[in-house]
Amino acid sequence: MADHKNSKKAIRQTERRTGVNRDRLSRMRTFVKSAEKALGMHSAPASDFDKAKAAVVAAESAMMRVAKTGIIHKNFVSRKVSRLVARLKAIAS
Repeated sequence: MADHKNSKKAIRQTERRTGVNRDRLSRMRTFVKSAEKALGMHSAPASDFDKAKAAVVAAESAMMRVAKTGIIHKNFVSRKVSRLVARLKAIAS
């Protein structure tokens, strides 16, 4: 167990940040799942193009916000967004 005042504070800060990061990551995953569902990726029929596009834009925004804070890597976000947009284009045609 921590003995010093600074190390106790560091533990409190880490616990707080971990909770905040977990919430942000969970929120991002929810947006991504709703976008995937709108695109018909999880054995659900694809919704119309406008709804799917709105869901993809919201998911991209949520992912970029999480990447900006360093919770997930920017390349992960780029790859995920690229795949979602490719799926969106497939629905459009």
